[in-house]
Amino acid sequence: MLDSDSTSSLAPSDAGEEVPTDDKPPSSNWYDLSPNEVERSLDANRDYGLSSFEADRRRQEYGSNALISAPRRSTLSIFITQFRSLIVLLLIAASTLAFLLNETIEGFAILIVIILNAIIGFLTELRAEQAITALQKQTVPTAHVIRDEDEHKIPAVDLVPGDTVVLSAGERVPADGRIVESVQLQMQEASLTGESQPVSKIEETLFSQNGEIPLGDRINMAYMGTIITDGRGLMLVTSTGMRTEVGKIGTLIDEAVTQDTPLERRLEQLGRTLIAVVAVLCTVIITAGVLRGEDPFHMLEVGISLAIAAVPEGLPAVATMTLALGVQRMAKKHALVRRLAAVETLGSTTVICTDKTGTLTKNEMTVTRVALNGDQLDVTGAGHGLHGTFRNGRNAIDARKNEHLMLALRIGALCNDADLEGTEKGIEVLGDPTEGALIVAAEKAGLDHDTLEEAYGRVDEVVFDSETKRMITIHSTPEGKTVAYVKGAPAAVLEISAYFMAHGQTRVITEQDRDYILQLNEDMARDALRVLAVAYRELPDPYTPEDLTTDLTYVGLFGMIDPLRDEAKAAIKQCHEAGIRTIMITGDQPVTASEIARQLGLDRDSRGRHYRTVHARELEGLDDEGWQRIVAETSVFARVSPEHKLRIVEALQKQNQIVAMTGDGVNDAPALRKADIGVAMGVKGSEVAKETADMIIGDDNFATIVRAIEQGRMIYSNIQRFIHYLFSCNFSEILTVFAAIMIGWPLPLAPLQILWLNIITDVFPALALALEPSAPNMMKQQPRDPQERLLNRSFAGLIAWQGLLLASVTLAAFAVGMIWYGSEGLGRRHAVTISFMTLALTQTFHAFNARSQRESALNSRLFTNRWLWGAIVMCVLLQIAAVYVPLLQRVLRTVPLNLADWGVVLGFSLLPVVIVELVKLMRRIPPRLEPYRAAVHR
Repeated sequence: MLDSDSTSSLAPSDAGEEVPTDDKPPSSNWYDLSPNEVERSLDANRDYGLSSFEADRRRQEYGSNALISAPRRSTLSIFITQFRSLIVLLLIAASTLAFLLNETIEGFAILIVIILNAIIGFLTELRAEQAITALQKQTVPTAHVIRDEDEHKIPAVDLVPGDTVVLSAGERVPADGRIVESVQLQMQEASLTGESQPVSKIEETLFSQNGEIPLGDRINMAYMGTIITDGRGLMLVTSTGMRTEVGKIGTLIDEAVTQDTPLERRLEQLGRTLIAVVAVLCTVIITAGVLRGEDPFHMLEVGISLAIAAVPEGLPAVATMTLALGVQRMAKKHALVRRLAAVETLGSTTVICTDKTGTLTKNEMTVTRVALNGDQLDVTGAGHGLHGTFRNGRNAIDARKNEHLMLALRIGALCNDADLEGTEKGIEVLGDPTEGALIVAAEKAGLDHDTLEEAYGRVDEVVFDSETKRMITIHSTPEGKTVAYVKGAPAAVLEISAYFMAHGQTRVITEQDRDYILQLNEDMARDALRVLAVAYRELPDPYTPEDLTTDLTYVGLFGMIDPLRDEAKAAIKQCHEAGIRTIMITGDQPVTASEIARQLGLDRDSRGRHYRTVHARELEGLDDEGWQRIVAETSVFARVSPEHKLRIVEALQKQNQIVAMTGDGVNDAPALRKADIGVAMGVKGSEVAKETADMIIGDDNFATIVRAIEQGRMIYSNIQRFIHYLFSCNFSEILTVFAAIMIGWPLPLAPLQILWLNIITDVFPALALALEPSAPNMMKQQPRDPQERLLNRSFAGLIAWQGLLLASVTLAAFAVGMIWYGSEGLGRRHAVTISFMTLALTQTFHAFNARSQRESALNSRLFTNRWLWGAIVMCVLLQIAAVYVPLLQRVLRTVPLNLADWGVVLGFSLLPVVIVELVKLMRRIPPRLEPYRAAVHR
């Protein structure tokens, strides 16, 4: 536990504080010991508490109740990581060589590109390292304890095992402990278990028949950071600090090493390839020139020019800006991405591990069925909306004319401690979600809750008890009578019912009636409904406590569910079509989880193969092979622990899956960190989950994740487009210079002209390609192979032949220029200007070729990317300025062109577009026309 001035996380302290790890209280499964046995094991006394002397001794033995801080990444280290890419290092080397050769302008130009790229990445990732410190929000500054035979308020950091903590509604639990006294005690443990419903706590011993009891089922334990929603109690502290469940989760966060994203791995491979290409090119060119008698220093300069041509200076900046623009687009769709490379990772996702409550469902418990002993009525209107109808089969009924239904609704609304509040976002439930659902159902029938409470004043109550599993309220009716209203578990209500209401008539209940109701309860539970029964009795005056639990009249059953989000089923189907598997990880019981999975279509794959539902107890003791097998055949994991979630992610990753993991609680943080893409919920998510995740979903909606995946796929396609464009352009520059040297011609491009092409002319079309809108069939395609190289053989072949095509027309234009104006002096400068302008415009128009490797540029999507048209106009204007603005003429060593020159430039510049279009046409010829294609090739 942390005080308000402390920091948190989960690794050994930097400050030199030694945290004991071997010394611990004698038992670990405290839930299977009685309160007296717990006292003996801890050498404690719940009534008198520890003495101050003993508490100090134990603090020395066990350490303070604090989560230890781990060093965070500094601002400087975040900035430095922007330079670790091999491509960036290659650019730094090129800039350094340019300065060494006194090519100052080239050196500064490359340096500016490097710095701009680093700034963009730095500003986007600045807040990415706050995960562990967010744990301090899960701690409390003080605790109420019994020490020295009296109650004291002490700093929570001073708690030790054996302390008696007084628990009260509205407070957070200050450490892990065993409940030894409970009076209607309820706790909300969603941050640890993922289950949003408050849990009733008991003091009785729990016994496990199959090994360890899952965390969410340990109802006689309390855990650090969870919230006390109702009642009061006493707890004996069993674990403090790093030994608490929150502390263990923090340790898991530290141990869960974040992996490089697929894009980072592919760019690293690309960087190594480029280094090899540059090294070979420089060596070959310099050696060939020296052997031919050229000046070694001159050939070194030429080699540097080729190195500059080989390295796509705009690639890091365009890639970073593409991801940053993707972040902005996703933010508009309620998806906030915190790490740039995670944008592309979404597009690689093959498995989504998702929570249920609030993600696939609305997190708004809703009554959907009312069973009135013969009539089963469906209730329309999901969520907390007050509008809906009651239907008997296909026919809507007037609820106000059905006295039996109105009685059931009145009981549910009045035997109730919840309330409704209108907000800007709609109706919100104050109190237990189940009770809120009963009030909403009554409102749908026209029963105003405030009016009911005023007309049926509450006289007394018997609060819900985990043993009796029912709640009783006593009311005075408008007629002056006294009535008891009861709600609770069906079996518990039937136990105290002597009469049975059916079709508006009341009669003595029979065993056959009881069996029918219990069977009905089971049927509704199999439909994933949470079932409550209601009953009533008109009380004598005066009445006794025994009157409240005898001779009641059973009225009916309410079936309620957290309804599926409207978009959830369609989003799951879209995932199936896109080849993405969805796994649900929930705190619900297996029966409920299985039915939800069936309704969503998660229980089978796209080929109809059935998946399993697995309870946490089946995961205990599994080896690696067992984990591999179980994640391959399971679509629902129920009642799992944080360690299980982490192992699920690890097992999937060992199968080369790219895993997206959603979560909202502290318990999800280790798995979020380990996953390839961690997705936190923005509305109900804990601070720890948000700070650990790569992406935060603003509306907690599964469909938003699917939309984000589509954006990720689109971004990867756009990355491929601009790599296609940049690399074919750069390759054309290399070939142009290399071929000219091998032929014995003068250099057709000056070094600064190459840099102009790489940094100015190429970047704008590349950025425009990064803004290409999504293709209609984007989510109909299978996920790409995570092991696939960014520049595979077929893609490299495409780049090579198109780069050769661009270089060929440039050399042809250069040859025309030399024929017309000569190869020496001013004539050579004129010829170089023609080749420079031809290559620049050829590359500009080549952007149309790069939009698709197969589809024609001249189709219905020709004008869908207005940014591309703007970039082309800008590049054309810049090239015109390059030959007519005096300053640029001096810097780039160009001369003005005449009308004939422009004819040559435009003719050769447009030729590659025509040729590529013809090749694409050949590729699109249907198979039945294959003989004609072969004839064309011959």
